[in-house]
Amino acid sequence: MIEFLWAVAGFIVRAISIVLGVWVFFSRMHRLARWSTGSDAIVVVPLEPKILPPVAQRALDEAEQRRKANNAANETVRA
Repeated sequence: MIEFLWAVAGFIVRAISIVLGVWVFFSRMHRLARWSTGSDAIVVVPLEPKILPPVAQRALDEAEQRRKANNAANETVRA
């Protein structure tokens, strides 16, 4: 019985060690990213969204209309 308890305790210690190892790895990768970019933020997000040119906005609107038409056609086929 004592061998089983030691095995369980060893497993728990190894599991905690693996979790801490993964955490340290990602912490070091984050530190490396900050050091290499010189920034605290991993991803730089613009403060204001860019306004799309009219041609791009029209293309997005057409794609949305096609998607809605395809979804409507698929729903009528299923019914």
